[in-house]
Amino acid sequence: MDVPIEKKRFPKSKIILIAGSVLAILLIIFMITTAGGSSRLNVDAERVSISEVKQGVFQENIPVSGIVLPITTIYLDALEGGRVEEKFVEDGAIMKKGEPILRLSNTDLELSLVNQETSVYNLLTQMQISQNAARQNTINRLNQMTDVDNALVEAERVYQLNKKLYKADAIGRQEYQESENNYNYQKKRKVLADQILKQDSISTKEELQQAKNSYLRTQNALKLMRKKVGDLVVRAPVDGQLTSLDSEIGQSINKGDRLGQIDVLSGFKVRVDIDEHYISRIYVGQVGTFTFNNNSYNLIIKKVYTQVNNGRFQVDMQFEKEMPKEIRRGQSLQIRLALSAEKQALLIPKGGFFQQTGGNWIFKLDDDGSTAYKTEIQLGSQNTEYYEVLNGLTAGDKVITSSYDNYGDKQELILK
Repeated sequence: MDVPIEKKRFPKSKIILIAGSVLAILLIIFMITTAGGSSRLNVDAERVSISEVKQGVFQENIPVSGIVLPITTIYLDALEGGRVEEKFVEDGAIMKKGEPILRLSNTDLELSLVNQETSVYNLLTQMQISQNAARQNTINRLNQMTDVDNALVEAERVYQLNKKLYKADAIGRQEYQESENNYNYQKKRKVLADQILKQDSISTKEELQQAKNSYLRTQNALKLMRKKVGDLVVRAPVDGQLTSLDSEIGQSINKGDRLGQIDVLSGFKVRVDIDEHYISRIYVGQVGTFTFNNNSYNLIIKKVYTQVNNGRFQVDMQFEKEMPKEIRRGQSLQIRLALSAEKQALLIPKGGFFQQTGGNWIFKLDDDGSTAYKTEIQLGSQNTEYYEVLNGLTAGDKVITSSYDNYGDKQELILK
């Protein structure tokens, strides 16, 4: 016969232990829950920046830096190579157009000039000899022509006389025929002499013209050589200030080497560096502003350099109207460059909150200003002072714009 086994009950001590563990777990869960994202945080009101959302004029702009440069810079390159023999001025001098800056020496170039001058003088001498010979030849031809003319006149006289005498039977046919043949011969000599004189005149003119052309070419080559030697003296091409001159006496300069530059002092421009992120939004005519000696000035973009180096590109800006009198070459300017036209918009001042929120939410104060609640927002464009509010706030709302570094994921701030 089966004997029933009686079930053992849990000891009371074990039940108490289990109940205590459950309570401890529940307490931990409660503490974690109360410390979570829905918790509040007490904040000293004097340690936060509170700003009011307002309606106002908004223009998107970016801060950029620029360097003041001369409006025109002309580079001085060595037109001819040589050795620096003399410096007439030092770097920074104010120059007038044509004033000498330095002198180079080049013996090969100077020797070539001497040889070229000798060639010109030799050619000129040969031309004079040729012209004298041509004149003498012309004189001889003219003398011969005179003899031919005289012989023709005499032959015609004798022929006409003999012709009459022959008709009168005063002379024989032989004598008459001889005078007629001599007359015809002298006429042919005259025609031939005219042709020779004409051809000689044409040949003389052609030779003279060729000699003149050759002389002019040689003279032009001599002028060019003299100019090359003259270029050994480097002169200021325009009025301005000499800068970047670092050549020293005795230094060898190659043709094409950069010697320095002349900065035209009639005005200045500003060379500005801009992040490549904005390259599609920058164009000629955009305006930037800067403050100098407590006065505001406008600059206009006149040229955009689209080449990107190290993530940046450059533009040249010029003063819209007046230019600060105290401004100097090389000064750095902080400029606000406008990217859009002015418009009406809701605005909140820029602040450290953006680093933690990315502009997706902000702490907004309640009516009595004692509590700030996490509020979702949408921001648009920005400038150096304000963010444009697109959604989530209205004019008159007050928000905390200082840094949220110490707030964690708190949803509510108690201001005390």
